[in-house]
Amino acid sequence: KNHVACSEYVNADETAINIQKKGGCKKGWMWTFIADSTLVFVFSTSRSRETPEQVLGNTKGKLQVDGYGGYNSVSVPEGRERVGCIAHVRRKFFEAVHTEPNDARHALEQILELYRVEYKAVELRIVGEDAHLELRKQFSVQIMGRWEEWLLEKNGLHPPKSPMGKAIQYTLKNWKSLICFLGDAKLSLDNNISERALRTIALGRKNFLFVGNEKAGRNLAMLQSIVATCEANGINPQSYLTDVLTRIKTHPSEDIEDLLPQNWASTQK
Repeated sequence: KNHVACSEYVNADETAINIQKKGGCKKGWMWTFIADSTLVFVFSTSRSRETPEQVLGNTKGKLQVDGYGGYNSVSVPEGRERVGCIAHVRRKFFEAVHTEPNDARHALEQILELYRVEYKAVELRIVGEDAHLELRKQFSVQIMGRWEEWLLEKNGLHPPKSPMGKAIQYTLKNWKSLICFLGDAKLSLDNNISERALRTIALGRKNFLFVGNEKAGRNLAMLQSIVATCEANGINPQSYLTDVLTRIKTHPSEDIEDLLPQNWASTQK
């Protein structure tokens, strides 16, 4: 958690997980916070702002999330700059295809054009570099400018509670956070890295169904943090745990960070 809190760039997301109780289940939440190759999972019994504050409170940098208000208290002027997620916007327009196919497909095409710029950066092997930012300035800035004009033109022409109306309003409401990537090549268009990290939890909802109690939820979060960070660093989790559990009792406490998966990896090469 300390490593994530000290990082300039953080991605975050959350998903529901059931907690067993007498007579059924109640809802809990599993959050993920990602910085570099470190993945932290945090279990909570509510979806409130308490968890983001616990992990990222009083820190500065950039936080890429969707439009959920639970992150508002840490994405403030004196805290972290909020970065939007184009993938979430895309889903909303995709949902509007069946009711407003022409306008919805036009919006989807603008989003596709943005991704084509990113694919070009991958092809040129310049992702995250100054040349990537120049590529965005050359193409993505114009795409976003045309798209904003179109959104403002279409705003109000669709019922506000219709899928298209909701998609347009969501996009305009979050526009400031959605254009952050235009000024920083290290920012991604979307927050898919966090959603991919939570797929294991989503799969668990179908496999293990629930956690037995709140302590079990916290244990799951801790173990998933270790395993996911191992995998992100190309480490076999079983090899890591076998080594660390063998020598942790004699390892100097002041050097405990050496045993973090991302640091342990370098000692094995």
